[in-house]
Amino acid sequence: FGTAGLEKLEGMFALVFVDLAAQNILVARDRNGEKPLYYHQTHDSLILSSESRGIAKLLGPTVDMVQVEYFHFFRTPQPGKTFFKGVKEWKPARFSLIRDQSAFRWDDIPKNKKVEKERNQNRFTELLKDAVLKQFHADVPLGMLLSGGSDSTLLYALWYYETGVPLPAFTAQFEKAVQKKYDDGPAVKKLNQKLPFEQVSVEVNRTVFQENWEEYLQNLDYTVGDSASFLIWLIGKKAKESVKVLISGAGADELWGGYQRHQAFHTYLNNKGLLLHLPDFVGKLPFGRNWVKFFSGIDSDPRKTFLNFSALETLSSDLFEDYERVFRKKLPLYKQMLDFDRQIYLVQDILKIQDNALMAHGVEGRSPYLDQGMLNFWEQINDEEDLIGKKWIRQSLQDLDLGWVANRKKLGFGLPLLEWFSESNEFSKWVFSTVQEFERTYKKELPENTKALLSRPQDYTRTHFLTIYNFFLLAEWLKLQKP
Repeated sequence: FGTAGLEKLEGMFALVFVDLAAQNILVARDRNGEKPLYYHQTHDSLILSSESRGIAKLLGPTVDMVQVEYFHFFRTPQPGKTFFKGVKEWKPARFSLIRDQSAFRWDDIPKNKKVEKERNQNRFTELLKDAVLKQFHADVPLGMLLSGGSDSTLLYALWYYETGVPLPAFTAQFEKAVQKKYDDGPAVKKLNQKLPFEQVSVEVNRTVFQENWEEYLQNLDYTVGDSASFLIWLIGKKAKESVKVLISGAGADELWGGYQRHQAFHTYLNNKGLLLHLPDFVGKLPFGRNWVKFFSGIDSDPRKTFLNFSALETLSSDLFEDYERVFRKKLPLYKQMLDFDRQIYLVQDILKIQDNALMAHGVEGRSPYLDQGMLNFWEQINDEEDLIGKKWIRQSLQDLDLGWVANRKKLGFGLPLLEWFSESNEFSKWVFSTVQEFERTYKKELPENTKALLSRPQDYTRTHFLTIYNFFLLAEWLKLQKP
């Protein structure tokens, strides 16, 4: 085994291999960052754990309030950091052969790269089918996180048409008042008329949220500002009654250009000259929320423009510099943005919450779009037209007579926060009073724009409902970290 064996490893792992004969320790984390790994280092010791809070408990938990600004804009702490002082994140795709705990270096896990001669729709579908058959294989009961969207639907369709084996499919079912907008349940019900599966609906409403909130908080390693975390946790709680593995569509949006910010950046690249010369008042016209964000995010630097599109608000220069170094500038410009999402958003948000939320219930999450063969193929695709709008995923669905799924409007996966916060009731009062208390408690340590928002959250409901929820979550989680 040892370092020579890392190149052969596929899938997800965070490992510590102690070689007593050679007097060294091999530490490594998988290429995608699917499994978390954290560490604390001093001259006398090196502590490693799959949870940051485990290390923090040993040290005595001290919250790093510097991370609040990063959290405000990007929903997570700064890359490589956590909310605990002295506890750092081990980077994905890195290993270290450690002989002295006080000093070690990271090396990249070698890639066994196969050159793809065919880089087209047929090869994409072939590789994804291989990934599905590989990752759907399990010696324990298995199910599907099915939203009725393109990514999860394609995975299940490929599985069923290859094997004829129906599986349980778990879906969030929202209250009727918001189903017109959050229609995963009805979409999956329609899909069930075409593809056989056991539909397991998990009811989501404010009462369910409040009843499960304390238990959810207790299961959090640290906060990620994404309400999808609660949904996945809630689904995992139900799923554990019957399955031990859940398949998800994680990675498809990041790799194949599925987010609105990818389309916005594509528009920016194709119209940069015009957009940079628009008069200032255009961005102040009464457009919708997305158009206001688009115009306010435009910058002469394409990377800063993309980060503005990605962040919850337009970035300061200091924050931009912290993230700019992540971009792999040898890649074509558009693909740099997808690769940024692969390195940052996918790892720190999507995969972090999936692993934390499901493993809290002893359920393993798997992501076929991140299979090694699929990633190797993606690395060799540089034509922007093949990487925008999940072109090949949509075409694969069309080929399977599921075009309506491919054309379904993307809504994202999360709680109906705008609707919940817009009503004046005990629920919204609970949320608003919590963030106001947080602002009063940490006033001296908060950035000015954060203080303004949190002091009067009811004034920002329509434009900043995501940020309000994120700080509500952070405030509630911080209460549990006090010694």
